[in-house]
Amino acid sequence: MDALELLKQDHQAVKSLFDQIDDAEDAKQRKKLFDQIDTELNIHAHIEETVFYPEMQKIDDLKDMVAEALEEHQEVKALLEEIEGLDPDNEQFSASLEELMENVEHHVAEEEDEMFPKVREHCDQARLDRLGDQLESAKGKQHRQAV
Repeated sequence: MDALELLKQDHQAVKSLFDQIDDAEDAKQRKKLFDQIDTELNIHAHIEETVFYPEMQKIDDLKDMVAEALEEHQEVKALLEEIEGLDPDNEQFSASLEELMENVEHHVAEEEDEMFPKVREHCDQARLDRLGDQLESAKGKQHRQAV
């Protein structure tokens, strides 16, 4: 699978979980959904940081975007850690979750609207497919470790 399509699918999966947590009725359901979001975002960040971004850093045109994306990952990870320790009934849980959603939406928009078009300019389809295979493999390994 094309690397960019795989990453977009991950983005959609997390967006769907955010929509579900917004509609969640009780604290138990919110906690369960947050745990899924936490797992998905950590796996996604890992495969980007270990497979996708190192490859993109080889392209001069993308170095600054990759550096910014890595900083955004650190912010998201800090928020995930903060939320992990909060009670889903707590106001701070909701406020931090809202901040997480905004950060992730911003990050996704930058990747899909700015980075990915540049990646397509610099990478042929064969390279994107190889990278997609590597991402899928890394994702499978991470998912098995997370479970």
